[in-house]
Amino acid sequence: MAHYDMLVIGTGPAGQKAAIQAAKLNKKVGIIERKQVVGGVCINTGTIPSKALREAVLYLSGFRQRTIYGASYRLKKTITIEDLTFRANHVIKNEILVVQDQMARNGVDFFFGSASFVDPHRLRVESHRGSFELTADFIVIAVGTEPARPSNVPFDGKTVIDTDGLLTMKRIPDSMVIVGGGVIGTEYACILATLGVAVTLIDKRPRLLEFVDGEIIDALQRQMRDIGVVLYNQEEVVEIIRKKSGVVQVLLRSHGPIETSTLMYAVGRIGSTRSLNLEAVGLKADDRGRLAVNEHFQTAVPHIYAVGDVIGFPALASTSMQQGRRASCHAFGQPDRSDTALLPYGIYTIPEISMVGRNEEELQQTDIPYGVGIARYKEIARGQLIGDQTGLLKLLFHRHTRHLLGVHAIGEGATELIHIGQAVMAFHGKIDYFVDTVFNYPTLAECYKVAALDGINRLPRPWVPYH
Repeated sequence: MAHYDMLVIGTGPAGQKAAIQAAKLNKKVGIIERKQVVGGVCINTGTIPSKALREAVLYLSGFRQRTIYGASYRLKKTITIEDLTFRANHVIKNEILVVQDQMARNGVDFFFGSASFVDPHRLRVESHRGSFELTADFIVIAVGTEPARPSNVPFDGKTVIDTDGLLTMKRIPDSMVIVGGGVIGTEYACILATLGVAVTLIDKRPRLLEFVDGEIIDALQRQMRDIGVVLYNQEEVVEIIRKKSGVVQVLLRSHGPIETSTLMYAVGRIGSTRSLNLEAVGLKADDRGRLAVNEHFQTAVPHIYAVGDVIGFPALASTSMQQGRRASCHAFGQPDRSDTALLPYGIYTIPEISMVGRNEEELQQTDIPYGVGIARYKEIARGQLIGDQTGLLKLLFHRHTRHLLGVHAIGEGATELIHIGQAVMAFHGKIDYFVDTVFNYPTLAECYKVAALDGINRLPRPWVPYH
């Protein structure tokens, strides 16, 4: 029976980085993957495929150029599912090779099979070749999540699908109802509507993505309606009926029924913990399969860690990677200086959204005196050049000290643009920094200077530069 310093269950972003970090510390590391391909949900069914699909749709539909060449502009008249999956398959194949190469270069042992606990330090791995056992001083659970599939939803993989089902469809649907306005549901609603699919998005909450700044969401919802998405907020699905004709009927609590060719159920994901035999080590997942951890990502059993989507929000690839690294550092007594207070969020709707720090609603609840500065892409030369008329950058800062408190962006390149604000916040910078800094012209980064000037000009006069 082989013994390891650390065993990692799952090869998604969290598991990858936990394993590599431990290997960099000269530890003997093994990683276990239940599927026959590495990368987890991120590479195979989630982040990478959906973003590749988004890029393919934006390119082939000509969406980015329509404000310049007209609403009817289209690079390819008839777009097929093969057109969309071509890019995704290409990127997935390369990402898998990258992960395999990284593991090999760092001496991490690979095991393919389904892992379960025998006791706190021992795992049984069931593979197509039989079963075997491994032991370790530390174990990291990075099994990720899978789509929630309630028994009252008549899934068939064709007309009623979960969030993993879109990439396996044989054709682009004429219409789609998406139940659930979380990150995944909202992203897919934007992608499909841009493609020309008639999309209806249904969600129980008053607005989409309630953790995002309200002004940004208002801009997103306007843009979604402009591209044809029908939004039903504060609405509940009573029943989903698959008819013999192939049509799906959706009965709603407050509105009349909707008929569609395809329905995507996107109400949450659950942790993939059912097969781990957690009872053998005294652990218990919650009703959504998630594990509770402390600030070091330790479970109730100190030498067993959990990282990534399996521990819940924010469930982003970027944060999962950092969690994996931090878990390994803590396990082996290495200092970790990660700043978890400044995690950026990227949401790949159309247009994309990104944010770091606090939003207006949070500042209002804490009675912090804050100022707001806004720059709109349509007022920026680069915004005109790329044809983005709806984008904006919003800065939040302390009215008295002028320290930067939050940055929020929507529009082309928002997920890249946000890191400038993140860096300034990390060094406790003030909004004045952007006033005194020269940005390349024409760039979207110029939005920072325009937004800073806008914010300072709203302050009571006279204002004095900080230096």
